[in-house]
Amino acid sequence: MGMIKVYFDKDANIEALKNKTIAVIGYGSQGYAQAQNMRDSGLNVIVGLRPGGESWSRAERDGFEVYPIPEAAERGDVIFMLIPDMSQPAVYEEFIESHLSEGKALNFAHGFNIRFKQIIPPKNVDVIMVAPKSPGIRLRETFLSGFGVPALIAVYQDYSGRAKETALAIAKALGCTRAGVIETTFKDETESDLIGEQTVLVGGLIEIIKKGFEVLVERGYPPELAYFEACNEAKLIMDLIYQKGIVGMLKAVSDTAKYGGLTVGPKVIDEHVKENMRKAAEYVQSGKFAEEWIKEHASGEKRLKALMKEIEEHQLEKVGLFIRKMSGLEK
Repeated sequence: MGMIKVYFDKDANIEALKNKTIAVIGYGSQGYAQAQNMRDSGLNVIVGLRPGGESWSRAERDGFEVYPIPEAAERGDVIFMLIPDMSQPAVYEEFIESHLSEGKALNFAHGFNIRFKQIIPPKNVDVIMVAPKSPGIRLRETFLSGFGVPALIAVYQDYSGRAKETALAIAKALGCTRAGVIETTFKDETESDLIGEQTVLVGGLIEIIKKGFEVLVERGYPPELAYFEACNEAKLIMDLIYQKGIVGMLKAVSDTAKYGGLTVGPKVIDEHVKENMRKAAEYVQSGKFAEEWIKEHASGEKRLKALMKEIEEHQLEKVGLFIRKMSGLEK
């Protein structure tokens, strides 16, 4: 596998965005951070929101010119779609599409709606993605401290011939080229993101913690003890992996934990689990997961609400609350 190209400050030029108006649609976690970073980088940023909302007064307090979404889209040369994925298609169709005149650029932070054809932009605009790999609050903090977070960029449609230049300029204005920016595609970013969330980051972790906890409790160990062993300490291990890699983590734990972990881990998370992960990956790649989720969202998210309730009522959560209060993590 060839080394992937990483872009830094020297590879990007903010001049590509000077004299342009950047319209940030949405002022949530990413919206507020991206708008402020770009403004601090000397760009002309406006914010587009539904009138009367909480965000409207917040954006105004932060000193931005705020417009209703259609007007912001009309004024913007580069339009940032920073509202939740599921709200984007309706907002796009109702308020933005008719203002996408030739040569404008449409920028996403995640590829879902383009990859699964929920938004089909006209042929005469650039369609790009700049996806900072952190929550907005961290994007803002690292920028203010003089660094940045890594980001992905992608070009879906290059009408102007300068779409990548625009994406790199945005990444630089956000502070991301200080850390490093990797080029990908809308397809790869979207699919790998969903597969990772489902099999490891959200789905996988919840299930392994829950099942580990259940096995300990079934074997007669006190739930509080089970919580420490199956859940609480998972953070300590994950932090070590994050900071030092898997080998660094293994060097930091006892030899007993090393030996037990390396011999038993593969028996628990075995080839059968990997096969299940492959099936999950195929379900995402085929577009069937997106179809299922779009339907679920449209029908009022009944199944999601039921699943959330089930987790809220799980013993792990009840014991967890007690332990977190005891340790001063939660008020």
